[in-house]
Parts: sequence; C-alpha cells; structure tokens
Amino acid sequence: MPLNILFAASEDRWQAYEAPLREALLNIGQGDANLALDIPAAEVDYIVYAPSSEVQDFTPYTRTKAVLNLWAGVEGIVGNETLTQPLARMVDDGLTQGMVDWVVGHTMRHHLNTDLHVMNQDGEWRKYVPPLAPDRPVTILGLGALGRACGEALAGLGFPVTGWSRSQKDVDALRCLSGDAGLTQALSDAQIVILLLPQTPDTENLLNAARLDLLPEGAVIINPGRGPLIDDDALLAALDCGHIGHATLDVFREEPLPAEHPYWAHPKVTVTPHIASETRPKSASRVIAENIRRGEAGEPFLHLVDRSLGY
Repeated sequence: MPLNILFAASEDRWQAYEAPLREALLNIGQGDANLALDIPAAEVDYIVYAPSSEVQDFTPYTRTKAVLNLWAGVEGIVGNETLTQPLARMVDDGLTQGMVDWVVGHTMRHHLNTDLHVMNQDGEWRKYVPPLAPDRPVTILGLGALGRACGEALAGLGFPVTGWSRSQKDVDALRCLSGDAGLTQALSDAQIVILLLPQTPDTENLLNAARLDLLPEGAVIINPGRGPLIDDDALLAALDCGHIGHATLDVFREEPLPAEHPYWAHPKVTVTPHIASETRPKSASRVIAENIRRGEAGEPFLHLVDRSLGY
C-alpha cells in the first residue's frame, strides 16, 4: 500500500517543495507515495510540517509515524500537548551552509568596519585599519550543528572563537565553555557575539541588561538564532548609551518586524528579514525522504527533538 504523506504547510511552500519531494521519494523507492495537501487524518503515515500550518491538533493522526519539521526551530510545535508522535527538526547541509555564509559575511563586515566606506562615499578620505582576525575575539552562544559550523568557519579565518553551551561540548579549534560561570567568561572579552541558541524558557532574554554590561564597550551583537534570546529594551538602551556598538538582527519576537518598531530607525541596528538560514527545498527534501526511509526500515529517525529540552 502506498504511503500517505501529508504536506502541512502553505500553498507557496507546496509549490516550492512538491517537485523536489517527489524526486527525493522516488530515490528511496517511494515514488508511488501519495503526497498531498489534504489526506484524512486517520490515513496519514507521515506529516511534513511547518508550525504555521492549520494542523494544530494531532490527536486524529493515529497512524502517523513521525512529524517532519521543515524548519530547524521547533518552538512553535514542541509544546503542543496533542503531539505524541516523534518530532524531527530540520538539519540539512543547505541550511547549515546558508547560516555559515550569513554569519561569516556579517562578522567580516563588522570586523573590517566596511560600513564606514559603504555609507560614506562623500569625498572624505577616511583611513581605518582594522585589527587582524587573531586580535578580534568572537563568542558564539550555542554549539548545536549551526553554531559549531559557524565557529569552525570563523576559526578557520583566524578568529579566536569561544563557544558557549548549557552543557559542556568539545569542538576542535574552539574554546568551549558552559554553565553560568562559563557564560560570564565567554561574554567578558567578546568583541563580536553571535547568538545561535534554540528558543526555550531557559534561553529567553538570555542576553539581558546584566549580561550586555559584561561585554566590552563597542561590542557587536549578531543574532540569526531566535528573537526572544535578547531583551529588546535592554539592547536598545545599551545601543543608545554607546556600550554596544551595533546589532545585526535577523530574527525577532514578532515577524515580520512591525514598521513602527524602533529597530528599523535605529542608526546602530541592521535588520534583515529572517534570511540567515532559509531551508532550501532540494536539500531539505532529501533529509525528509531519508527519515521516511528510516521509518519504513525500522531504523531510528534522524534529528529527533528532545521534548524535555525543547529542541
């Protein structure tokens, strides 16, 4: 009997994913699978899922073997009490490469102070010689797949990179710290801080006024992780008084970011529209298909979410 795979996401995502998903399913021997936007709940074997989907009650999906998230972030679904099926988050090479590209690009932008020249083509000869990469300490908060990849890329360029996580990790070429004392140490000498933590009750407002005060004067904040990791009012105050030199933000508590939000008009804030690590349909479809193959073969699913941790 062909598998029934419900694509529980928007119409525009269906248009982007239908062809690569069908190709990926064909490559695992499931070319006859019924992949559709509308399948009776009791007949669904797998759900390809976006948290913005209309599917919010998973109780009727009694046959469903796994919910396969299209995004890396699962904060929009992990707390759903009706979800008893295994939940897998998206981890794929395209998503990781996109994050590395964005993080390295904006780190280099701030390291070299390229805005000085890009924004001032007015005939004045402004000579600024930046420090070399080994003299620019960078801290990455979060050492999951994305944080680790970004840290290794920056270390490869010569930056001294400190990685912090709640539990101790070991990553070659990075100084790895953990716990509250480790967080204080990681922030105290960081000229550039990159946030790549998941959103959980423990990480909300992690970068608050007290922790912003730990940073050296003029430090730069780069957040492609999750908006609620930062206390927005505290960050704006730190920017206004000059303690924080700049903030480049890709994620926000409310998206799209409202036009009246003070971040838009602040001279020391760069807003990008949640583009740091967009899931690429072709590579993501291969990850989804591999988990379906594993489910049918009785093998463990990849990238399962630990509900107790929230990611």
